[in-house]
Amino acid sequence: MRPVPVVQVTWLGHSSVVLDIDGLRLVADPLLRSHNGPLRRRGPRPAPATWAGADAILLSHLHHDHAELRSLWMLAAAPVLTSLTNASWLCSRGLTGVGLGEEWHGLGSGVFARLVKAVHHSRPMPHRPNGAHGHLVRGPDALVWFAGDTSLYDEMTEIPGLAGDDGIDLAIVPIGGWGPRLSAGHMGPVEAATACAMTRARSALPVHWGTLHPPGMHLFGDWMDRPLPEFRSALAKTAPHCRLVPAPMGVPVSVPTGRGARPGP
Repeated sequence: MRPVPVVQVTWLGHSSVVLDIDGLRLVADPLLRSHNGPLRRRGPRPAPATWAGADAILLSHLHHDHAELRSLWMLAAAPVLTSLTNASWLCSRGLTGVGLGEEWHGLGSGVFARLVKAVHHSRPMPHRPNGAHGHLVRGPDALVWFAGDTSLYDEMTEIPGLAGDDGIDLAIVPIGGWGPRLSAGHMGPVEAATACAMTRARSALPVHWGTLHPPGMHLFGDWMDRPLPEFRSALAKTAPHCRLVPAPMGVPVSVPTGRGARPGP
């Protein structure tokens, strides 16, 4: 009997995630240092062993808490998969930017990636392009959705169908921010649970919480820790079929997909 297929995921804090899928290592929105401009990281920065050997980088948008140039340069051997306008800007900064669209892009080992919609138009930056999107990654054994920064939108229900599937194996969804209040274009715990229900996600990894803060702000209230129990409660009510992935920061977790090999797109 063939073993149950799994993917391995490692949360590095904030929106930084390492996905090991079908022999490839993908790193999403890498923030690998102890700070990002004025924002500070709670806890130690990610150990190099957790992110070394990346085959590609998935970059959702160019806000500084997702596209920190020094962290990207630490992974400079890997191509950065993002929108066309973002890719051009990254190339001008000495990185290998690869522009994706709504067509599947082969990464090797039967793994494909493409962009999906994200609604994140707040805080435009005059000095960087403002393209924002999520990623859909499909391998022989799993379908993974990196939501990126986004608010809810009706077409989320159509995301699994973009890969000819009836549901997402692993949804990587934001549930908080780097301050007590969320600005427009983000999901809190309740909205993230709704997104998991809309995409019929079988497992969910919550990100974009509990990591970054303005200097001293982490000392006031429990706002950094509150999103996780709120997401757990909302998921149980809204998407009871969806398993919460227990992923302590920096610890690899194996996520079963429960399916056999599938052809590529």
